[in-house]
Amino acid sequence: MSDSIIDLSEYLRRRGSGGEQQPGSTFALWGADGERSRFALPLWRTIYLAGAERGGILWVDAPGGPLHPLVVLDLATDPARTDFQPWMVESMRGEQAPELAEREEDPRLVIYLGEREARRWYLVVDGGRGRDGLLPARDREDILFLAGECAGLLFLRDFANEAGFEE
Repeated sequence: MSDSIIDLSEYLRRRGSGGEQQPGSTFALWGADGERSRFALPLWRTIYLAGAERGGILWVDAPGGPLHPLVVLDLATDPARTDFQPWMVESMRGEQAPELAEREEDPRLVIYLGEREARRWYLVVDGGRGRDGLLPARDREDILFLAGECAGLLFLRDFANEAGFEE
C-alpha cells in the first residue's frame, strides 16, 4: 500500500478490455468531506481489486432495515449512486470482523466491519463486469486488509460515533 496519488489508468485499461465500452474518468465521491476523505483510497483499491463500479461504507440499525451510506465512491456514475438495498448485507450474520461474503456469480462483495451503538457497519462493493469465479486468495487478503483500514477509520477515528446520530 502507498499513500501516493490514486492512479485510475490501470483500472480503466482493465475495464476497457474485452470489447466493453471504456468508461469515462468518473470518480464521484459522496460524503467524503474533511477527514472522511481518508476512505477514498481504500475504497478505490477495493473496487479495483473486485472489478466493480462502486463501493461504500454503510450502516444499518436493525436487520432488514435501510442501509445508510457514510461514504460512497462511484467509478461509473456522477453523481455517486448512494442507494444500497438491505438484501445486500443479509448474508452477513457473523460477529467476527472483518468477514467477507462473496458468490461466484455475483460481483458484489460485502464485508462486515463491526458494530457500535447497535449499528452494524459494512463495506459493500457492487456493479461492474463480474468475475470469473471467486477472488484469488491474494486479492481477498488485500481486500480484508483494506477493510481493516476502513474499520480503523470508523472506530478509532470515531466516524462511527458521528454518523447519522443527528438525523
